[in-house]
Amino acid sequence: MPRILRVINRFNIGGPTYNAAYLSKYLPSDYETILVGGSPQAHEAHSGYILDQLGVPYMEIPEMGRRVRLLDDWRAFRKLCAIIRQVQPDIVHTHAAKAGALGRIAARWCGVPVVVHTYHGHVFSGYFTGFKNTLVKSIERMLGRMTTAVIAISPIQRKEISELHGIVPMRKMHVVPLGFDLSRFETEQVTKRALFRTQYGLQENQVAIGIIGRLTAIKQHELFLKSFGIAASSQPLLVAFVVGDGERMQELQAMWGSIAAQYGLASDRLQFTSWIKAVDVALAGLDMVAMTSLNEGTPVSLIEAQAACKPVITTDVGGVADCVNENRTGLIVRSHDPIVFADAMIHLANDAHHRAAMGRLGRTFVTDRYSYVRLVNDVAQLYDDLLRQK
Repeated sequence: MPRILRVINRFNIGGPTYNAAYLSKYLPSDYETILVGGSPQAHEAHSGYILDQLGVPYMEIPEMGRRVRLLDDWRAFRKLCAIIRQVQPDIVHTHAAKAGALGRIAARWCGVPVVVHTYHGHVFSGYFTGFKNTLVKSIERMLGRMTTAVIAISPIQRKEISELHGIVPMRKMHVVPLGFDLSRFETEQVTKRALFRTQYGLQENQVAIGIIGRLTAIKQHELFLKSFGIAASSQPLLVAFVVGDGERMQELQAMWGSIAAQYGLASDRLQFTSWIKAVDVALAGLDMVAMTSLNEGTPVSLIEAQAACKPVITTDVGGVADCVNENRTGLIVRSHDPIVFADAMIHLANDAHHRAAMGRLGRTFVTDRYSYVRLVNDVAQLYDDLLRQK
């Protein structure tokens, strides 16, 4: 029975946890998976409940955090090596940057025959500049040489990683889109909508837009706040929700206070909810969903929003164009100008029929492409091929 050691950055809510959870749970029974990950940051919600719901056991390495801390990283590396020696995996499969660095080096150090890495996004644009960016690319190229196969989660991402940034040769790269169990976004929508809107005091004629994700610089929430301020000043029924938490919470709350004052808006026109575990309830209560990121792989929030029949408005970054059918399931804004983004908000806020039509198309679009069954089959086939080659 082939044994897989799966290593993810940390157990926080997001695409890597879901990806690892479904692969650990649903791979064919002739594979055995051991899941290891780092601890979330203090302001991040722990994603262990996702794994617990699926009955997936996991091991946590507290020292494997998001930031580079040499002593903690060394300790995490040693723990990974100890786990590899104990488990004796046939494949080590790492997910995202920190796990990808420590896990791949540990795998090669311990002589693991097959090493696979998944880029859930990448840090080659929007994160670092100058020398730091050059250094990061050099390190990733070195890691690529010790990797048997690299998974990109969209064709656009594969092209960026291989051709634009020259990190890994195309022959090593495989496109395997993310996969999810989207059924909860399709059931009991009327009940869930009433629950959310009652909790937050919304009237049925109010139009609610939300943005879902970590409150961190790469997500560029300031664009959402500025755009909403412009749109809300001419749309009295438009309200907004920032769903998530992070190191920028206080900064963004203060920024919204200034924007609300600038446009003469009541501060409660936009609410910060922190994390909402029942995101299916939140999406049922919203009328449209925004994303303003500077860089993304395949944004989970947009896939889930479309599964819940909600149109999306998003910046044109990363793999967005692969998971949003432009002008049919959402609006892709090619400028980071808040006026342009606000115009998109106003357009959809004014047209309930257009929102409904986009929502229906969105559900069909993502259900066909992002099933966890397809994900598991794709990865199992890749594992089979790699093991045969070895």
